[in-house]
Amino acid sequence: MGPTGAARRHRCRMRCGGPWRGGRKQQVDIWAEALGAAVQANEVEALFGQAGGGYRFARWGRPIVPVVFGVEDATLAVVKGAIEAVVTLADHKMAETDTELGANLLLFFLREWDELLAVPGLSGMLGEVPALVARLKARQANQYRSFRFDQAGAIKACFGFVRLDAALAELPAEALALEQAVRAILAWGEGAFAARAALAEVQGRAVLRPEIAALIRAAYDPVLPAVATDTSHALRLAARMG
Repeated sequence: MGPTGAARRHRCRMRCGGPWRGGRKQQVDIWAEALGAAVQANEVEALFGQAGGGYRFARWGRPIVPVVFGVEDATLAVVKGAIEAVVTLADHKMAETDTELGANLLLFFLREWDELLAVPGLSGMLGEVPALVARLKARQANQYRSFRFDQAGAIKACFGFVRLDAALAELPAEALALEQAVRAILAWGEGAFAARAALAEVQGRAVLRPEIAALIRAAYDPVLPAVATDTSHALRLAARMG
């Protein structure tokens, strides 16, 4: 699948400081500092709460293979760097290809939701695309994310769409890229970051809040299951974050 004609002609421009130069290990250390931040189990539970009630946690069950559409080359390096760093933080893996899907993390950066109507094959991933576009426009949404799960319930694919409205277009590319990487690494609940963002600003730079970094690292502990629907799982996560 490739970008639409519009995306090829008008690639999204975001404020970009260029690829990180400190190295992947250094960046992960910056995001993950103060990993011992105290978090209560009910706070963890809220991050995976479902709109209709209940708890559902899922992490990736296979290596992540990202593809990014609709950005300039300099921004592309930043987005892929953010994904790689968050995957490293989780102690998960990336790969060159997914034998079933080719790529399994697809990120689209758009100017208008109507651009989705011209993306070939999208209905096979998202269902009725015109109806989805109408809902996103009605809600004035600037982001949408859809996960696919394997037979065990672990994540096998994520399709992320970002409409660069005035607010998002003003964000540094590093901040927007990091947020997208964080939102794709786990199947968070719908209201996970409604009250408090996943990122914080330190010395003028966007970094991952230490408790979210700790949660991501704990979520990929091999002792814990890849999928959970019982709230006791939140207790186990919180215990590993301390």
